Amino acid sequence: MKEALENQTEIILDSIADGVFTVDSHQKITSFNRAAQEITGIPREEAIGRYCWEVFRASICEERCSLRQTMKTGDSIVNQAIFIVNSEGKRIPVSISTALLKDERGNVIGGVETFRDISVVEELRKELADKHTFQDIISKNKEMLRLFGILEQVAESNATVLLVGESGTGKELFAKAIHSLSPRRNAPMITINCGALPDTLLESELFGYKAGAFTDAKRDKPGRLALAEGGTLFLDEIGNISQALQVRLLRVLEDRAYEPLGSTKSEKADVRIVAATNRELEELVEEGSFRQDLYYRINVVKLVLPPLRERKEDIPLLVEHFVEKFNRLGGKEIQGLSPEVIPVLMSHDFPGNIRELENIIEYGTVVCKNRVIRIEHLPEYLHRGAIDGRKSESADISPKGLSWKTVEKSYIYEALKRNNWSRKATAAEMGIHTTTLWRKIKRLNLQIPELDGRTGKR
Repeated sequence: MKEALENQTEIILDSIADGVFTVDSHQKITSFNRAAQEITGIPREEAIGRYCWEVFRASICEERCSLRQTMKTGDSIVNQAIFIVNSEGKRIPVSISTALLKDERGNVIGGVETFRDISVVEELRKELADKHTFQDIISKNKEMLRLFGILEQVAESNATVLLVGESGTGKELFAKAIHSLSPRRNAPMITINCGALPDTLLESELFGYKAGAFTDAKRDKPGRLALAEGGTLFLDEIGNISQALQVRLLRVLEDRAYEPLGSTKSEKADVRIVAATNRELEELVEEGSFRQDLYYRINVVKLVLPPLRERKEDIPLLVEHFVEKFNRLGGKEIQGLSPEVIPVLMSHDFPGNIRELENIIEYGTVVCKNRVIRIEHLPEYLHRGAIDGRKSESADISPKGLSWKTVEKSYIYEALKRNNWSRKATAAEMGIHTTTLWRKIKRLNLQIPELDGRTGKR
């Protein structure tokens, strides 16, 4: 009877598409199904009786074994993404889940681990990521993709570029992309923030000086123009420089020459200028605080970077990127954001743009003690706003005049529209399961077109 039951169990396990193995209290393998053999490349006969870490060679086996943790604490692990090494030495991405094995009296006698090969999913993720990234710039916004499309041609020229955008929109990333794609990529890119230095110091930093030019000038010091020779000089916040300095900079752009402080001899400037500003230079020209001739010199190629509030479809992509970044830097294992957090971020205007979102995610990874960032892990100003929004939902008024339900409904509708009404693609973008999305659509009474974006049929 017992043998027949074991055979029946083995047949059931072999019919499962996911790999499954069980271990005893010493973590020695007691069963190993057919899918486990196919994924690992190790026959059942070789696996049974061996320690699980000898067979299931995973990236977490040595220090953070999930099955050992489950057997120690009793807490199951669900859908943890890791890598294993198969019998051919190939790294395979898998998703694992663990649980306890107990006898009829409730005593723990071992553990069970299921694992699924997600190689196809990982390849698709990489393919999608490649489509949405360009030289470390992440976006799927139409305007950003248009900028990606012309950036290579801009970089190949030697034209002066003006990057316009609010603080935190990624102007320096664009400048780095232009430099790395240009024929000057092997020479240095030198950055100077024109708004961070007083005018006299900015002048000496930019042009350098000769010994004796002023009291403390003991020896010659090359300026940023000299250090950028053959490469790119990035002038950030150029709208803040004085008119006197504007005149000297104009000469650099017109004659490709400059004079270090205290020198009577001109130096050649073989540099490509990329400038950036968060101010409306046209208004400064009208006010008379910015020279019109300099404006036209730097405004050869003008790229306007949209603020994050105009490209909110990028928020899930950026969140995933920042979570991975801070996991790597902080040795954390944050899996992502809970579904309730996304509407909070989508309803925020982000005056600090991408830099603000990065700070929010960094804060979340620091204070989060589990694997999912929830509303309580957001900075206080967002945390408080979310709670206030929930409290005011009964009155159908949020701090911005919109109900929490309305914000969520609008966000989900726009996400569905972006993804051609495909629930699967929309759920993937939002980081939730399709059934969760379906429940939200029903709860919010969202009216979506009859056309099924998944099949193209009505």
